[in-house]
Amino acid sequence: MNFKAFVYVTLKQGYSDPEGETTSDALKGLGYNVSSVRSSKAYEVIFEAADRKKATSLVDEMCRRLLTNPTKDDYRVEISEL
Repeated sequence: MNFKAFVYVTLKQGYSDPEGETTSDALKGLGYNVSSVRSSKAYEVIFEAADRKKATSLVDEMCRRLLTNPTKDDYRVEISEL
């Protein structure tokens, strides 16, 4: 079966986010009333797996091995069949 996973990677609380801070300052400079901005990354991964359970396991493995740094990153995954 073919699957598509969206992996959203964000910094854990307490880690500095210079990109988010710069964006927040820029939006405030443009007159927007924002309290904060956090930057994140998103990956779209298309892959094959035997079933949804295996797909979930594979994406979690991908995240732990390459897509995230478990020391500083949190991640959220959305998986759908193609």
